[in-house]
Amino acid sequence: MQIHLPRQVRTAASGAAAVSALLLTACATVNPHHDPAKPHHRPDGFRNLHTGFEPKGLRTLLQWQWDAVRNGLPKPPLAPTPVVEPDLAFLHANARRGSEMSPTLTWIGHATMLAQVGGLNWLTDPVFSDRASPVGFAGPRRAQPPGLALDKLPRIDVVLVSHNHYDHLDEASVKALARQAGGPPLFLVPLGVKAWFADIGITRVVELDWWDAHRVEGPAGAVEVVFTPAQHWSGRTLADRLATLWGGFAVFAPDLHLIYTGDTGYSPDFQDIRRRFARRQTEGGFDLALIPVGAYEPRWFMGTQHVNPAEAVQVHLDLGAKRSVGVHWGTFSLSDESLDEPPRALERARREAGLGDAEFSVMAIGQTLQLPRRRAPVR
Repeated sequence: MQIHLPRQVRTAASGAAAVSALLLTACATVNPHHDPAKPHHRPDGFRNLHTGFEPKGLRTLLQWQWDAVRNGLPKPPLAPTPVVEPDLAFLHANARRGSEMSPTLTWIGHATMLAQVGGLNWLTDPVFSDRASPVGFAGPRRAQPPGLALDKLPRIDVVLVSHNHYDHLDEASVKALARQAGGPPLFLVPLGVKAWFADIGITRVVELDWWDAHRVEGPAGAVEVVFTPAQHWSGRTLADRLATLWGGFAVFAPDLHLIYTGDTGYSPDFQDIRRRFARRQTEGGFDLALIPVGAYEPRWFMGTQHVNPAEAVQVHLDLGAKRSVGVHWGTFSLSDESLDEPPRALERARREAGLGDAEFSVMAIGQTLQLPRRRAPVR
């Protein structure tokens, strides 16, 4: 989401207020991908399936910001986001193991995750810059550096981009990834985003509609990636709000079945995803889900576009995931809850749902989880 520049949009004269106005002003667009047979398509862009939700306007944004100022929100965090030193030696050695690679997950920060799955190195929503913003002088600033610096990553094979908001797609980061030794990764992106990559000289890009699948060949065998629906929106400029698609990714590798939901409000989309992959449920379903747990207050503003931790738990249950990890928190201050509140709220919601820490938890920035390799289905 990139309508939220909460600490900087405090007066009409501020530079960040101008940035917010830029991001919230919509102009007419034409959707070159429009397919009238698909209900989430429309001539000028895309829409959510299960609600009439569209992004809030500038007046509503300013009302939220004014309320936050009056109420002194967000409150300072009680403790910094946990950070650990990354195990670089292990990650690089694991990357060289090819088909013998152990499945792992490393939190770099916000929604940026390194997953070592199917003998390949995957990166979600790469943002390594200091600010999640179209400008360097304003916008949400990182609370701490990335858990792995760009130049410390193993060679990335595939990058999954859920949507084009600035806290999920950063130009400097993708340019650096495209320059990595050994050639650029494959970028899998939503419909409409390929043109943005072409404009910055990156061409190894495949764009996907909801439910489109793409096969990636890896040393452990073929990996099927499916772009899945979510309830959110898109936009980077005053001309392209809702012009490109948004969503999540289901990754079906021989050693791990993973889903990253992308930014989303709570909706029936996740029950739809589980039904769509019913055959996969007979193979054990999703081993791991990456679900956002931050940027959710106030609910009157954020509720349709960002799940809160209780709703994130329901998404976990809807998907039938064996294990979930909370992302999209602790890095950029984007909304009214404190930067460290999501894990506490998640713990309460998890307890109310009768789930344990092993079923839904958060990570420290820089931390690597070594994940069990899935068993071959019994035929």
